[in-house]
Amino acid sequence: MAESDPQHRKACNRVRRRHVFYIPGYDPFPPRRYRELYRTESALQAGISGYRISQHPKAGSSGPYGWHVSARIDGQDTETDMVILQWSDIVRASMQAGIWSTYALLLRTAWIYFSGGVMFRLFRLRAGPGIAAMYPVVMLLGQLLTALAVAWLLGWGLAHVLPQWLAYALGLGVVAPVLHGFRKIDGRFFVHYLLLDFAFTAKHRGRNPPELEARLDEFADLIANALQNPDLDEVLVVGHSSGVHLGVSVLARVIRAGHATRTVPVLSFLSLGHAVPMQSYLPDAQDLRHDLRYLSTRPDLFWLDVTAPGDGCCYALCDPVSSSGAAPATGKRWPLVISAAFTQSLRPETYRKLRRRYFRLHFQYLCAFDAPKDYDYFQITAGPMTLADRFRDRKPSASVSHDCYLPETARLP
Repeated sequence: MAESDPQHRKACNRVRRRHVFYIPGYDPFPPRRYRELYRTESALQAGISGYRISQHPKAGSSGPYGWHVSARIDGQDTETDMVILQWSDIVRASMQAGIWSTYALLLRTAWIYFSGGVMFRLFRLRAGPGIAAMYPVVMLLGQLLTALAVAWLLGWGLAHVLPQWLAYALGLGVVAPVLHGFRKIDGRFFVHYLLLDFAFTAKHRGRNPPELEARLDEFADLIANALQNPDLDEVLVVGHSSGVHLGVSVLARVIRAGHATRTVPVLSFLSLGHAVPMQSYLPDAQDLRHDLRYLSTRPDLFWLDVTAPGDGCCYALCDPVSSSGAAPATGKRWPLVISAAFTQSLRPETYRKLRRRYFRLHFQYLCAFDAPKDYDYFQITAGPMTLADRFRDRKPSASVSHDCYLPETARLP
């Protein structure tokens, strides 16, 4: 890295004050869920790793939801303000589809992903997320067939005492109640949730909807303001799941506007469990691909991408830039792609308990590890080192994939 880079000039200086902006994925839950997750899991990790960490209410009531973290790690004290850049209201608004509207969304989303061969290319890149995408299709069709089978059985029974046409017409009346029953227990199966997630991504064929674009502008303003605070040592943006590609677009705006030129604070980006190709492979995702390329070349930040092969909901060890056909011919710096190594950093019994709980495992990046290696979410967000200092000499994990299966016409020249 060149001597003139802000990250280089800041090397090895301890972090006394940090501001963390966390961008959730497609999640309808209020931000206090993340506060409680951080509180419980940071206490567990501190007990395992032998450091001190505590959580306090945010000073003042204005601004986005957040909290304050005090930590003593490696004999050094660090104060961190955590802020949730929430878009859960937009998510909730997108989840209001009724039963039959849900099936209409299923058909539309499947058409977008299959008609141009997008789904086949995603399967070639990594099978796991493709299976996750097919899961709601198979399950929703299975639920519909089950409801129709119940209707047929009821009609067959009524046909013994009623005219056949009337019996089977009455039988069809149970289809909607059966489907509503399946939806009521969706918290166990996440069928509707996953479909609505993919439908939201595909709604504009890879472009963000206008209401989300406006929210990203607000996020960029908040980050830009923090970067003007010389009392901070680091501004760290964390994106998880769908929040990764949102973080890419937000940071591209911040840097293009010239807000990341100061030596202090440094700007860092931690992307966790990304599913970037689910959007970047769509036909109208040119803006996202341009943002990926732009961010990958910038000396203004340090970008670490963390995934794990055990997480079936992410594109594990797939470089989100290169695998999206956005890598420049020369000058690519980011991201540094590493594995969270679930099978090595969790005890075998812990991993066995979690390996079939796919959504819980997808959130493991934000949780405590039994035997953490170099990835420790709480040391990164509350410890005395910048992201660059902590991972400057880290090599990419083995088996990192740079494959891209987009057609040549969709790749950036």
